[in-house]
Amino acid sequence: MKTKTISKISVRQICFIMLAYTVVGKLLSYPTMLSYFCERDLLVPALIDFLIEGIIVWSIAFLCSRTDKTFFGLLEGTFGNVFARIIYGLFAVLFLFAVLLPICEQELYVHTIFYDTVPSLVVFMPFFVFAIYAGSKRFENIGRCADLCLPIFVITMFVIFIMSFGEAQWDNLLPILKTPADKIFFMAAGSIFRYVEPCWLLMFMGRFKYKKGDAAKITISYAAGAIIVLLFLATFYGIYGGLASSRTFAVSRTSLYFSAIETIGRVDLIMLYVLETVMVFALVLNVQLAVYCIAKCSGWDNRAVISLIVNVALAVVLITCGGFYNEIYKLYMNWLWIFFVIFTVLVPCLAWALKRRQR
Repeated sequence: MKTKTISKISVRQICFIMLAYTVVGKLLSYPTMLSYFCERDLLVPALIDFLIEGIIVWSIAFLCSRTDKTFFGLLEGTFGNVFARIIYGLFAVLFLFAVLLPICEQELYVHTIFYDTVPSLVVFMPFFVFAIYAGSKRFENIGRCADLCLPIFVITMFVIFIMSFGEAQWDNLLPILKTPADKIFFMAAGSIFRYVEPCWLLMFMGRFKYKKGDAAKITISYAAGAIIVLLFLATFYGIYGGLASSRTFAVSRTSLYFSAIETIGRVDLIMLYVLETVMVFALVLNVQLAVYCIAKCSGWDNRAVISLIVNVALAVVLITCGGFYNEIYKLYMNWLWIFFVIFTVLVPCLAWALKRRQR
């Protein structure tokens, strides 16, 4: 009987994902919403989420040193195949929710910043074509995309920081901890849907060869991404102060006051176009994992067809719900955060209680 080969991803590629994709998913509307609810304390709810999720990322990475099974294998070995399929079906829903709001953000971002008047479906057709193709591929494809994205991410973020860091007035962040605690914790809980990195790592379990120190490497990569986001949030609020809550799509606003722009024009738009590539790959990762989870849940391994169905559904949602972005955002912050807490915090923590084969 032919043995089925498990597709692999390397630790290096996982580290790239934890660094770059963690950052790019939090550069558009997230800083604006933090500024609206928490004003100069916008770093506090983000720090709370990063600390919680960082501990969970380390916990899952360290769990990989204790077993070479996939997460599905752990669930199946403990509770049976049916239960494992149900959980993976719920993870598929999670990853689809994780891509739904960001793709609506991307629609507004493209039309607002790049002044694109072409209908949304036409603009996003290349994205969906690529997502259909990527969703049909296996984990090696995810790793290769990460290899491609890291240098793009490093260069663009470096230039964006160079163009914006010197324009910040850091006293705008003072005094600290003046925001009521209930607002801070509401924003920390309500924004948890942007922190699905532990779920990515759960899906990568059993698909990379763990070596001593890999948990530290993965966690440090995630921490580096967290520091970049926190530094970006501080820079954004340092530039705009009390006006930050009215400045949508923060990554496009921080470099506006760079002195050289008056002479050489909006060169920052070049960096934003290039950075958009990494944002697209980060979105596609959630689509790929949703397809993978649906395949595991259904037992139907024709990922090409599943990917086609998933992306057509996302395109329909974009067409019908793209104009209701505010309503969708309220749904996430008021209700869906509970679903995300369960699957990004509780389920990963409970993974340690599953039966596992020792190395």
